[in-house]
Amino acid sequence: MSLLTAILLASTAGGVLSVLLATVALQMKAEWVPVMVSYSIGALLGAAFLEILPHALEHAGNMEALSGTVLGGILGFFILEKLVLWRHCHTEHCEVHGTDAHGTDAHSAEAIVTPPQHNHDHGRSGMMITVGDTVHNFVDGVMIAAAFLVDFKLGVVTAFAIAAHEVPQELGDFLILLHSGYSKMQALLLNLLSSLAMLVGALLGYFLLAQLQWILPYMLAIAASGMIYVAVADLIPGLHKRVELIHTGQQALLIGLGIFTVWLASTLAHEWMHG
Repeated sequence: MSLLTAILLASTAGGVLSVLLATVALQMKAEWVPVMVSYSIGALLGAAFLEILPHALEHAGNMEALSGTVLGGILGFFILEKLVLWRHCHTEHCEVHGTDAHGTDAHSAEAIVTPPQHNHDHGRSGMMITVGDTVHNFVDGVMIAAAFLVDFKLGVVTAFAIAAHEVPQELGDFLILLHSGYSKMQALLLNLLSSLAMLVGALLGYFLLAQLQWILPYMLAIAASGMIYVAVADLIPGLHKRVELIHTGQQALLIGLGIFTVWLASTLAHEWMHG
């Protein structure tokens, strides 16, 4: 087996894993999706702060530039979300701008107590997380190629480690797409297209690794900024619509579980690589 073939197979396996996880999520009941959004928030924040940003900091030559990239990424996702809002809302009264079809304030007490049946965000969170995940998958592909170019065994181990930390993140991303208003098949297709970025990254990493190495930490920073923005700006505010103590405790528990899952997957993968 040639080195390029091994890199392509390892990268494709990551995409297949993503689709399999999405298929598992397809079996979930619709009422479970809002509950699992709390878990997704934890998985996103855990992946950003425990996995992606530490890796970016380790390889960044300029910490100030990396921090600026994170801030710029958050601002960029804010602007991108505004563009999505403008595209989906062309009237004075709409759900996107804070009112429903009847002119009721979406943030009023009435809306909090009796949320609308189709309580999604017109694809905003889904688009944000798809962009961020695509960048992350691209970087993962480059990392797989780099490892294989150093040592074949290291490449296999790295591919396994990447697949391990993708498990909670990809499942969380799919649930966010459902919560954002996409159908199950649309979410599955977006999940698949996003995973193809890993294959593209692996190919470019194989042929242009020397030119791409310097930009890797900054691409990771952009991916992390997208995850942070979606979790903090789009998803967490929705949790505040349920103020009951039991729901608050459930949300906090699931957020913690999402963070713990990412930490556990990362720790096990690291021990397996260096064991």
